[in-house]
Amino acid sequence: MTKKSKTNNKPENKFLFGKRNYQIMLVGIVFIAVGFILMSGGSSSSPDTFNEEIFSPRRIRLAPTLVLIGLGIQIFAILANPKKK
Repeated sequence: MTKKSKTNNKPENKFLFGKRNYQIMLVGIVFIAVGFILMSGGSSSSPDTFNEEIFSPRRIRLAPTLVLIGLGIQIFAILANPKKK
């Protein structure tokens, strides 16, 4: 006779990443969002006039740098070992 196993074959609800990974991802999302917020603006009131504000260092250097740092943080969060404390 064959013995029946009493184990339950229900799939476990596990997250793909650990808690630490999700926290790091949240930090990366904040960096990306701040970068895009800093890039916004610079419009002129009239389409016939040119606004020099679009070439400010905040929009040219700071904002894209923050977005790239945020993307780097996202890559790190994906590759980080979730078991490490």
